[in-house]
Amino acid sequence: MSTRIAFLKGHGTENDFVIIPDPENVIDLPPAAVAALCDRRAGIGGDGLLHVVRSAAHPEARAMAAEAEWFMDYRNGDGSVAEMCGNGVRVFAHYLQRAGHVAEGDIAVATRGGVKTVHIAKEGDITVGMGKALLPEGDVTVSVGDRHWPARNVNMGNPHAVAFVEDLDHAGDLYTAPPFSPASAYPDGVNVEFVVDRGLRHVALRVHERGSGETRSCGTGACAVAVATARRDGADPAVTGTPATYTVDVPGGRLVITERPDGEIEMTGPAVIVAEGEIDAGWLETATP
Repeated sequence: MSTRIAFLKGHGTENDFVIIPDPENVIDLPPAAVAALCDRRAGIGGDGLLHVVRSAAHPEARAMAAEAEWFMDYRNGDGSVAEMCGNGVRVFAHYLQRAGHVAEGDIAVATRGGVKTVHIAKEGDITVGMGKALLPEGDVTVSVGDRHWPARNVNMGNPHAVAFVEDLDHAGDLYTAPPFSPASAYPDGVNVEFVVDRGLRHVALRVHERGSGETRSCGTGACAVAVATARRDGADPAVTGTPATYTVDVPGGRLVITERPDGEIEMTGPAVIVAEGEIDAGWLETATP
């Protein structure tokens, strides 16, 4: 390993990431190393890590290389692997543009949740094609202390439980994962969104992301919330033939989510790179047990 490792720091609606450019997939990033980099006191700090790799160079993405040159090897802040991160895809695309790998317009990004279409607009916002939501059957309940709510099970390539509450403070501190039942609904854990209404097709959320705790934003969570809210409101674009657009406020900003009649979901929001530098590989080795 080189003695210096390049990194950047970025965020999408304050969902923040350490970015490690590694086109040929030569940097070893075991879970402990990722957790050390994402540590907010002893490391760089982030909700997760974006490992930037050419699809052809990564065994999990080679099959997608013909569709997408670049693979977002996404990791949660605790080092665990995640299928997809909506805010992360926007930041990932912004990095690719900044580095000169892509230009404005449409690009494809490979993820563990499949190939995602991304549009980089001239005015700066980035739109991500998030795919279709799955709505598994079965009742789900989430809890915080003595409070319990029914939750809508929504899968956006990763699992979500969406609960409508009267006050976002009812979500508690969200340091630990809110309990849910039945356990069989989410055998690998779940992202839990607590949602309140703000106006016509306008909601706000707080979220516990599995592996990261409460985050300032969750792109797939905002999509899951928009779909769950639309169904609660009796809106299903596949039935009405009309797109359903919701504004979703997150603690770190605002996202706009549109579900089209064909079921495809688009998320639009900002992406920012705030810093870049080098990591001492020796430090990373000593920080990794």
